[in-house]
Amino acid sequence: MPDNKDQIIKPEQTVTLYGLFLERVKRTPDAVAYRYFDTHQDVWLALTWAQMLGQVARWQAALLRENLAAGDRVAVMLRNCPQWVMFEQAAMSLGLVVVPLYVVDRPDNVAYIINDAQVKVLLIETGEQWHDLSTVIGQLDCVQRFVSLDQVFGCDDSRLLCAETWLPAQAALQPERERKRDELATIMYTSGTTGKPKGVMLSHHNIAYNAYAGLLTFPVGTDDCMLSFLPLSHAFERTAGYYMGMMAGTTVAYARSIPLLADDLKIIRPTILVSVPRIYERIYNAIHAKLEEAPPLRHKLFTLAVGVGWDRFEYQQGRGAWTPKLLLWPLLKHLVADKIMDRLGGRLRLSISGGAALPPKVSRLFIALGLPLVQGYGMTETSPVVSVNRVWNNLPSTVGPPLEGIEVRIGEQNALLVKGPSNMLGYWNNPEATAAMVDKDGWLNTGDTVSIGAGGHITITGRLKEIIVMSNGEKIPPADMEAAISRDPLFDQVMVHGEGHSYLVVLAVVNPEQWQAFAQQVEVRPDMPESLSDARVEQQVLQRITEQIKEFPGYAKVRRVLLSLEPWSIENGLLTPTLKIKRTRVFARYEKEIKRLYEGR
Repeated sequence: MPDNKDQIIKPEQTVTLYGLFLERVKRTPDAVAYRYFDTHQDVWLALTWAQMLGQVARWQAALLRENLAAGDRVAVMLRNCPQWVMFEQAAMSLGLVVVPLYVVDRPDNVAYIINDAQVKVLLIETGEQWHDLSTVIGQLDCVQRFVSLDQVFGCDDSRLLCAETWLPAQAALQPERERKRDELATIMYTSGTTGKPKGVMLSHHNIAYNAYAGLLTFPVGTDDCMLSFLPLSHAFERTAGYYMGMMAGTTVAYARSIPLLADDLKIIRPTILVSVPRIYERIYNAIHAKLEEAPPLRHKLFTLAVGVGWDRFEYQQGRGAWTPKLLLWPLLKHLVADKIMDRLGGRLRLSISGGAALPPKVSRLFIALGLPLVQGYGMTETSPVVSVNRVWNNLPSTVGPPLEGIEVRIGEQNALLVKGPSNMLGYWNNPEATAAMVDKDGWLNTGDTVSIGAGGHITITGRLKEIIVMSNGEKIPPADMEAAISRDPLFDQVMVHGEGHSYLVVLAVVNPEQWQAFAQQVEVRPDMPESLSDARVEQQVLQRITEQIKEFPGYAKVRRVLLSLEPWSIENGLLTPTLKIKRTRVFARYEKEIKRLYEGR
């Protein structure tokens, strides 16, 4: 059980998120708050909490000169960095509402959000971002000030200023406003896999309560260090990687980029990692790719380590019996597990996965090798964490029991209903959508179907809105099937289609390296586009898919497949900024090809 309850800052002590920041500065002014990489000096630098306060005062002064009123919206479109926090804390201290934007998003989507929220000030980072925005600048009349961290050359828009010019060299901290816990703090726009994104309104207390309840599930303190690499515009990172850290007094280090993540893990050596499954999957795939090249003895040793490590985990959890082979663990830890953990920095004592389902094979490997990896569940509308496994009560096949103070129950069609202090205020300018999501008694319908087992552990079984209804009336949860097919390393991205049809088809983006090897096995040329639709290729691919989905009902038959080497991305409009597939867009892109897959059958 966590013993950090007395050390962390409580929501009632701070009332607002700016109050939380002030309390952290007061408690540990000289402790390192943030570490970041300065690209100009090519060196890692650090900022203390006291230094952060001095910087927030500068941002306050600059925002004050814009003559904004409390409640006005300002937006931030930066990669994770200390300036993100400075801007937000300054804005919140003045009663402004912060709208986070994804750095990697299509300009038309950004324009929609800015207009929907009527943003007055927008903070960006680079000239490249400004260039992208310039394609929709005619739609951004509501913005009175653009601020860029970097110098932007060749711009004649008087609204754009460089932060160096916009910020005063020094400033005194502004007198604090009255703290109101239920005041609107932020509008976070959902990704919108279908239709336009909706603005989720979250109060100071929504987020502060969620962060505090999260911290009650595991011990975190001032000796800890977190590596932040998920976008701060993602609700999971913002609560778990930003406010939780501030409450507990941990140091947060901002990773340089996802491609450099492996290096940053070794440099920063974090004790806590907050991530989405994709990162764990990448590491898992890299481990197995090396194993394929390793001699048989090393492969057997690794398999033994995972097997013994998993038995050890089950024994520690009180679900398995002690056996003599557990005596091998110290040796296997030294020969195998420690080498893997060293690639993650060597100091990790807690790792949290959320945002999507973590494949069982992935969680099993890391847990077996000694990483305390817990899976949780949530959504932007719940600030975001609803439930999480505890290290001492970890059922990896579930997303754990609910946080303290959060009620859950099962509604119609087995939908998970949630009620508690973290539930959103509603959707911005969209009372109809709010009423459809939250009933008159305050129960929020997540749209995810679940079962709730012993000890309150929640298991996600599917999603109401993502059910394929076939022509024979059978219902298929595509996300579950896609996750199963994705276990095959040949496929980087997968989408199952079959609405209204008698059988399913799979659209898949193949992994370039795996495709090279596979094409040679099937005796087709990997560099020829027509090879992707070769009958021999399709036959072999269907066999591989069938192997992965054999646990699904017999009616869930995949008869045809459409392969591509072009990844689905945010840039080409086929993924949301949180990397979810935009099903309707993918279908529209390949509609003619999909139609041909059903012709003559």
